[in-house]
Amino acid sequence: MSNLAIIGGTGFENLPPEFFGETVSVHLANAEVKVISIADNYVEPQALYFLPRHGDTHHLAPHQIDYRANIEALVELGVNKILATNAVGSLRSDLPPGTLLIPHDFIDFTRQRMLSYFVGSKWRHTDFSEPYSQLIRNAITRAAEDLDVPVVSRGVYVGVDGPRFETPAEVRMFALVGGDVVGMTGVQEAIFAREAGIEYGTLCFVTNYAAGLSLEPIEHEAVSKMMQDHVPTIREVLFQAAHLLCDLE
Repeated sequence: MSNLAIIGGTGFENLPPEFFGETVSVHLANAEVKVISIADNYVEPQALYFLPRHGDTHHLAPHQIDYRANIEALVELGVNKILATNAVGSLRSDLPPGTLLIPHDFIDFTRQRMLSYFVGSKWRHTDFSEPYSQLIRNAITRAAEDLDVPVVSRGVYVGVDGPRFETPAEVRMFALVGGDVVGMTGVQEAIFAREAGIEYGTLCFVTNYAAGLSLEPIEHEAVSKMMQDHVPTIREVLFQAAHLLCDLE
């Protein structure tokens, strides 16, 4: 039997009151990670956990998140399937704000992040021919269809360090090399989850056009507000996907 986890990004730091959850502290060698065990257990007989990526008060900037500790904590809890969400900027004029996209591939432009889940001498080369789990992507796609929520079922996620937003020249480059959306939190999770043997997929929400595609300046508060306004829909899709994955067991 395998457990599931939902990792919430910007705007999705907390569950609504009707979701009764209990905080679980996972003590690791160099960190303590707090996750929410959803006691109502929407995916019985598996356990379902919720992990707010930025902390429950969004106090962690993208470059301050301990991605490895988060994945290690979920491994300790017996999780082998992760449904995540990421706020992203659009690199294409035909992917406007409000678009939901399920990436199938990524390009790693991070420079100051931890490279691997493996530490010390216990490492191996890991195949990334399928960077995101087809199982998870299919579940999210099917869930969106069941709920009549439009999604783009493929896309390339470009990962950057942040916390600053990208320059217009960087945005043009990312688009030229095949990127569709850009974000600061998705790549390390995908890498570490794959290396840890966890099925991982994410539902990206386009909060804004990246720099140079719009005359409007990009402001974090506006990005957060845009995401928060759509969290109920995103949450519904992810929980429906969790149900579908449970049915496959």
